[in-house]
Amino acid sequence: MKTYQLGVMYGDGIGEEVVKATLDVLKAANQMNDLVKLDLEVLPMGLKAIDEFGHPLPEQTKEKLSKKDGWIMGPHDSAAYPDRFNEERNPSGELRHHFDLFANIRPAKSVKGIKSLVNDADLVIYRENTEGYYPDRNMYSGVGEWMVTPDVALSTGVFTRPAIERIARAAFEAAMTRHKQVTIVHKANVIRLGTGLFKEVCLEVAKEYPEVKVNDFHVDAMAAHLVKRISDFDIIVTENMFGDILSDLTGELVGGLGLSPAINANHTQAMAQAVHGSAPDIVGQDIANPVGVMLSTVMLLDWLGKKHQDNHLIDLAKKMEDAILSALEKGKTTPDLGGTESTESFAKVVINLLN
Repeated sequence: MKTYQLGVMYGDGIGEEVVKATLDVLKAANQMNDLVKLDLEVLPMGLKAIDEFGHPLPEQTKEKLSKKDGWIMGPHDSAAYPDRFNEERNPSGELRHHFDLFANIRPAKSVKGIKSLVNDADLVIYRENTEGYYPDRNMYSGVGEWMVTPDVALSTGVFTRPAIERIARAAFEAAMTRHKQVTIVHKANVIRLGTGLFKEVCLEVAKEYPEVKVNDFHVDAMAAHLVKRISDFDIIVTENMFGDILSDLTGELVGGLGLSPAINANHTQAMAQAVHGSAPDIVGQDIANPVGVMLSTVMLLDWLGKKHQDNHLIDLAKKMEDAILSALEKGKTTPDLGGTESTESFAKVVINLLN
């Protein structure tokens, strides 16, 4: 029986509440499956880490994470950090950069019992996570934007063949396990060199997967297609900023960002991190929706299970997911989804359904 070492960072705002609810469900599910051992270690991150260690992401946290199989990261509220941290990457950006978590994987799936703007959605966005137009992680040292004068700002987008190849290959590998369909999203008609290279390299990788059907769209057209016919898409691969925007769109289309899970992965480690933020306006009210973090944790367990060919861990992830989705289908939801469950009581509902 393999022991999986997992880090846990509660983060800021509602992080304490939604991560705790997630851990309650995870521990209950693990107790029912004694063929998997999870070793959880809570690590400092966020405002509390600043108070105790002088930094929102202490070096000791990164050192310990380097020895973990994966970790669960709650939301952070970097806007509330002292001004001296304005020039640094926020904790999420720093972890993605430091551990080269090149694949941001964000599914969007219609859920029974949840009111949504579309029907029959079941897609996954593979977002390149290390370069593109996000200046906090597209340079080896420093950031990729600067002020020439007080009235002129320059931002650099970075696109490299190795980074495009690995996110494309991850997307096509995923497609082989699903419906064998990949959509490449770019803006090669205008950003001809940068996103043009992204499109070209993805099409080159596609030749390695002749069974996969491939198409491509400009990002603006893709946004319209997702609203009009989201069920036609399966795996979407795109660059950093486009992927961030489109995944927020698909999350809202299927019910809201409170439901939206994600993981950030390299070849050996993965970080579970929900799409939503820290929601400081509802902190302490016990009404935050924990589903995004719960389903992100499910994704983490499933990713680790497949990586280590551990069917017991895959089964644990599936049991958790089934219980969460069953709770939603029964209408046992938090107020943001029209329900009356609290963060804590929703976790209890899920734990009861695990049985």
